[in-house]
Order: sequence, then C-alpha cells, then structure tokens
Amino acid sequence: MGPTSMMLITTSLISALTAVITAMLVSAWIPLAQRLGITGRDMNKPGKPIKARAGGFWALLGITFGLLLLCGFYAWNNALTYVSQIYALALLALLGGVLGFLDDMLGWKKGLPARYRILAAAVIAAPLSVVAINRSSVFIPFLGDVQFGMLYPLVLVPLGVMGAANGFNMLAGYNGLEAGLALILFASTGILGLLDGNVLIVQSAMILGAALVGFLIYNWYPAKTFPGNSFTYGIGGLYAGLVVIGGYEVAGVVMFAMFFVEFILFIRGLKHGIYKENFGIPNGEGCLGEPYEEAYSVTHIAIRALQRIRGCATEKWVVYLILCIQLLISTVVITAVYIYG
Repeated sequence: MGPTSMMLITTSLISALTAVITAMLVSAWIPLAQRLGITGRDMNKPGKPIKARAGGFWALLGITFGLLLLCGFYAWNNALTYVSQIYALALLALLGGVLGFLDDMLGWKKGLPARYRILAAAVIAAPLSVVAINRSSVFIPFLGDVQFGMLYPLVLVPLGVMGAANGFNMLAGYNGLEAGLALILFASTGILGLLDGNVLIVQSAMILGAALVGFLIYNWYPAKTFPGNSFTYGIGGLYAGLVVIGGYEVAGVVMFAMFFVEFILFIRGLKHGIYKENFGIPNGEGCLGEPYEEAYSVTHIAIRALQRIRGCATEKWVVYLILCIQLLISTVVITAVYIYG
C-alpha cells in the first residue's frame, strides 16, 4: 500500500470517527441543555417551539478532536510539515467555539458587545497569523503577486477571520442553513486543494465536512438544536483558515459573495432604522411571510422569490434555495480555477 492510499484511508477513518463523535456530543447536549434551560424558540415555526441552543459548540469540539488526530498521524510518521497549520486550525475551532459559547450563555440579543467581539476575533486569528507570518503577498488575477508585507499576517488575516466569523453569524436563523453553507464552502475549498495538490487542505476539509454531517443530523429541519454563535464564530474562522493556508484568498472571497450581499442588505436596514432579523413570519399552513416591507437579508429575498415561484415560502425551501445559490457560486469559482489556473 502506497503512502497516498495510506493517507486517504487514515483521513477517511479520522473523518468517520469525527462525524460519530460529533453526533454523540450533540445528542448528549440536547437533553442537558433543555434541563439547564439553555434553550431558544424556533422562530420560523408556528407556536415557536423551544429547542436546545449552542449545539454548534460540540461540532467545533468534534472538529478539534479530528484535527488533533490528524496531527497525531503526522507526528507518528515523523512527517511534521503540516503540524503547525493543523494546530492553528484546531485552535481556531476551539477559541472560536469558546467565544461563541460565552456569547450564547449571555443570552440571545444580549451577548458580548460588538467591540469585545472585534477584539476577540483578533485573538482567535492569532494562531493563523503565526503560521502565515512568513507570507507577504496575495496572488490576484491580472495583477500577479501583490505584496502587503507584514500587513498580510498582522492585519489582513485577522480581518479575514473577523469578516468570515461575522458573515456566518449574519446569514443564519434557519434549520440547517449555517451548517449547510459551511459544508458547501468547506467542500469547495477541499476541491480547490485537490486541484492544487494541497493534501492538507483536502484532509482538513474532509474532517471539517464530516463533523458538519454529524451536526446536521440534529440541526436539519426540523432541528433539535440550534448552532448558535458557538458555531458561527468558529466555523467562520475555520473557513478563513483554510483559505489562508491554501493560498486561495481571491477564490475564497468570491465564494463568500452571498455573505457580502447579506452585509450590504444589513447596512441598508440600518439606514432605514431597522436592525433586521432574518426570520420570516410563519402562518398555520407552514408558509413564511415577509417580516418587513423591504428586503434586509438574503433570507427575505428568498422568501419573496419563493412566494412568486411556488406560492409558498417554507423554511425548508428557503434553505434549499440559498444552498443552491451558494453551490452555484462555488461551482463557477471552481470551474474558473480549473480552466484558468
């Protein structure tokens, strides 16, 4: 058996174990959270049933476990090339999860003040900045390698982590949406790694994706637990980590396009004096109505589009539509990279 086959088998086993461990942790958390009162209302359903919050923390713990197993595999084989990058990703997951869990424990619409979250994002990004300390340039199509010097690891990397973490946090609130988007983005980045021959990115994407599958068992419609900020902060940081370590900054930003649209719509809401919520207004027939006269989120646009196309915008179809858009964006980016390199 060659080294490539051994690596593929090992990564597959670690990924499978990561999915199982994640599912077990989330399953154990749901009744515990309900007993402790760590719950929230499922706003897109009639009656707004109560579900466990902060389930995403355990997905990040599963990811940390899987990445450390991968690190152990490399150490066992005295192949230390990727150890620092794997540790950086594991720390991103753990630190992001801890920050988000603290935010979740403080309560919905309470949480950490924005200034503290921004400062904390810089702390979360520290491991990634360390492994990127010797990088100073970004390849930009038509411009080539653009030099940023120390601004790259000390400014651009923390900004990327903060932007990705907050992006996932903004486009949220529907069963399976956050984890589904993350699964597509991680898989897409893994394909970029496959095209580039970057083994670490492929392995990491497999492990991260496996944990998301384990979490989605309990987060897909009808969800038994919400991901919470515990999930979005860490997952956003991990996406930035894969992009930085792989050197896919431009592709990563383009694949994140829908989150930029979400931010623009959010700013539009602020200008209209509205601090928007993504939720729709459920009726007794399982359809969602628009919460505002104008659209201030991608989810609002999806509700409006589905009302016109299907006559009814259900929570599942809102998620399906947004995931399909993300899949289309990612496919276009991967195709462009494949054709133009």
